[in-house]
Amino acid sequence: MRTIALDRTVLAYEDVGPDRCTPLLLVHGHPFDRSMWAPQLRHFSADRRVIVPDLRGYGASGGAVPDWSAFVDDLAALLDGLRVPRAVVAGLSMGGQIALELWARHPDRVAGLLIADTTAAGESGESRVARIAQAQRLLREGMDPYAVENLYLMVSPDAPPDVARHVLAMMRSTDPAGAAAAQRARADRPDRRASLAAVTVPTVVVVGSEDSFTPVADARVIADGVPDAELVVVDGAAHMPNLERPDAFNAALQRLLDRVPTH
Repeated sequence: MRTIALDRTVLAYEDVGPDRCTPLLLVHGHPFDRSMWAPQLRHFSADRRVIVPDLRGYGASGGAVPDWSAFVDDLAALLDGLRVPRAVVAGLSMGGQIALELWARHPDRVAGLLIADTTAAGESGESRVARIAQAQRLLREGMDPYAVENLYLMVSPDAPPDVARHVLAMMRSTDPAGAAAAQRARADRPDRRASLAAVTVPTVVVVGSEDSFTPVADARVIADGVPDAELVVVDGAAHMPNLERPDAFNAALQRLLDRVPTH
């Protein structure tokens, strides 16, 4: 693990692999940490540089985001600190929303996109209220009740036991204050559906066939909106196909990498 000091916080990250083509930046979801990308870090770092941060307020990173834009500002500052002009960006769930936001605000930093188990839509009035209520609950009760209730929505009931244990441990170990701040920030994030047609980089959209948080229909909206995007539905996986079905997920990510110029 490495760390980098940013404005009012410190980000923890991994940075491994040979620097001989466009680096890969992996952005985790809520309420997880960089360890959710362990199968991808092992697989892809043999051939290229892979950068895997803990987002602010998660894992070993400090602080809590004041607003939605802070996640993107942190990633741009991390790339600056590592002297990475452009990266292929893969994000899952909240990480996918952050990846879309990074493209919208810093398109010159993004060489390709993998958007997994994500919606590009903003919050409705009802869902915004629910997200803020969830933030309040996390502060009041801690992470354990949320983790237990949501485990078999994050992964399918048939997920390998070691995967389920890993996902449960990540959720339980997340700082409630950081997770709550992220939920409040997400409640006010912009709707990015109208800007999908402006995406000009190679894009792959991945979703688990059993994902009830962001179902296949949400993934199809993104894939239909981004020119020439590929849609990959991972059979039998729920919200975290990268952990449940890493071979299928890695194959989809490799197809994206093959479409990105090496320099």
